[in-house]
Amino acid sequence: MARTVWDSSVGKKTVMAVSGLVMLLYLVVHMIGNLKIFFGSGEFNHYAHWLRTLGEPFLHYEWALWIIRVALVVAVVAHATAAYQLSRRDIRARPSKYVHRKPRAGYATRTMRWGGIILGLFIVWHILDLTTGTVHSGGFQSGHPYQNVVDTFSTWYGNIVYIVAMLALGLHIRHGFWSAAQTLGAGSRTRDRALKTVANVLALLLTVGFVAVPVGVMTGVVS
Repeated sequence: MARTVWDSSVGKKTVMAVSGLVMLLYLVVHMIGNLKIFFGSGEFNHYAHWLRTLGEPFLHYEWALWIIRVALVVAVVAHATAAYQLSRRDIRARPSKYVHRKPRAGYATRTMRWGGIILGLFIVWHILDLTTGTVHSGGFQSGHPYQNVVDTFSTWYGNIVYIVAMLALGLHIRHGFWSAAQTLGAGSRTRDRALKTVANVLALLLTVGFVAVPVGVMTGVVS
């Protein structure tokens, strides 16, 4: 049954919708946590330490964090795989271009594919920068996330990569949230306007919330 559901377009769209909502929930929590940086290094570092002790003593040190990481990896892989396979299926269904072009879709809709690629590359860079420290500038300090964040956003390329990715994220959420609602049956003629408003508000809040951190470093509010 699982194989049959996965092989259908509806099944793949459902996987995309559910995995997308899981990632959206994480992003909201992650953004709120990021904003703690404006309360100083002590507050931000304490929050980072708390994430590693979450669930103790029932769970061992960092177990909860690793459970969250594994769940996110599963969500990202499922989302990307379903998106790629749906895209290939759509191309095979119409190998030649339409004679009459469809009305222009919204900017977010037309950039969903490239936005997804940008976000995928950003996730890899973000992990190598602030989790493993592999590409971190200024000398990665394990256990000192506040200083690591300041180091990253003290470089011009760190700011550009992050801000461009967050703009792509905003566009992705703006279209993706509404699409997920339609796929899961929450949409209707009477609710569409409300759902689009929620999608726009979520996209704006997350974009502004995430971009606030590099802007704070650049302006000296966070130093």
